[in-house]
Amino acid sequence: MKKGIKWVAGIIILAIIIYFINPGLFSFKAEPTPVSVSASGPGTKIPVSGILVKTKTVDDKINITGSISPNESIEVKSEISGKIVGIFFKEGANVSKGQLLVDINDDELVAQREKLLHQQKLLKDSEYRQQQLLEREAISQEEYEIALTELQSVEADLNLIDAQLAKTKIRAPFNGIVGLRYVSEASYVTPSQVIAYLFNNDPIKIDFSIPGKYSERVKVNDNIRFITDAMTDYRQGTIYAIEPQIDATTRTLKMRAGSPNSDRMLLPGQFAKIELIFESLENTIMIPSESVIPELGGHKVYMQKNGKAISQEVTIGLRTESEVEVINGLTPADTLITSGVLQLRPGAEVAVTLTN
Repeated sequence: MKKGIKWVAGIIILAIIIYFINPGLFSFKAEPTPVSVSASGPGTKIPVSGILVKTKTVDDKINITGSISPNESIEVKSEISGKIVGIFFKEGANVSKGQLLVDINDDELVAQREKLLHQQKLLKDSEYRQQQLLEREAISQEEYEIALTELQSVEADLNLIDAQLAKTKIRAPFNGIVGLRYVSEASYVTPSQVIAYLFNNDPIKIDFSIPGKYSERVKVNDNIRFITDAMTDYRQGTIYAIEPQIDATTRTLKMRAGSPNSDRMLLPGQFAKIELIFESLENTIMIPSESVIPELGGHKVYMQKNGKAISQEVTIGLRTESEVEVINGLTPADTLITSGVLQLRPGAEVAVTLTN
C-alpha cells in the first residue's frame, strides 16, 4: 500500500517538473469542425419569371394637372345704386340671354324722362317756327342755331335717361345657370354688391401648363384625355388656344382645351388629371422596367434560349411608369426574363414561369 502511494506521488512530482520545463506539452486545442459548402450540382435550374415579347400600340404622352374653368362666368351686379323691386330668377335655374333677372326702382328716372319729353315737344315746335322764319329771312342764322341747340341738348338728356333706365333692368348676358342669390327683394344694392353668379358650363374649359421643352410638340387641335376625382372614366378634350410665350418664372407653357359638358358632370374649380398625347406608336415592343439592367454605355436584358439565360444588349426609347420601349435587340416571341435578373449569369440554366 505504501509502495503504491509512493509510486503515485512520484508520478505527480515528475509531472510538475516536466510542466515547468515545457508547459506547451499540456495545452489542448479543439479540432476545427468541418464546414460543408453547398453548391448547385450539375442540372440545377434557377427558377425565374418571364414573358413572351409582343408588340402593341403605345401613346407617346405626358401626364400633367390642370383645373376646370367655365366657358363664361360673371358676377351679377347692378351698375347703379337703388332698391330692388323685383327678382325674376330661381337659384340654380337655367336662364336665357336677355332674360330679366333683377329690376331696380326707376321711379325718379321715369319722372325725369317725362319732364324731358315735354321740353322736347316745346323745343321742337320752337325749332320749327325758327326754321320758317329763317327761310323768310326774318331772323338770323345764329338765332335759329340757338333754338336747334336747345332741342338737341334735351334730346341728349333723353338719351342719357334712357341709358340710366336700362341699367335698372339687369338681364342675363348669355345663356347659363344662375347660382345662389345673395340679396332679397326690397333690399338696397350698390355696384359693389354681388347679387348672384352666372355660369355657362357647356362646353367646359380645361386650363393647364406643360414644360417648355415640349413647346414644339404641341399645337392647336391636339387631343387630350382628362379625369377628375368625381369621375370614373376619362373624357376627351381639344386644345384650342396656346399662350404665345413661356412663363419666365415656371418655364412652362400655358394652354386651354375645351370639352362638351351637356350632362353637367364637370364643374368649374375641379382638379383635373390630364394626359397630353403627342403621337401613337404602333407595333412597339414594351417590356417591364425591372427587366432592364443598366450598363456602362448601354442597357441589357436576359432572354431564355434552350433552357439557358442569354445576355442581350438593347436600345431603349420611350419610358412609361412601368415599361420601357425597346428599339433594337428584341423581336416578337422572344422569351424575356423579368425576375431575378441581377443574380443571373450568361449560360445559367433557368426554369422560366411565363406570366402575362
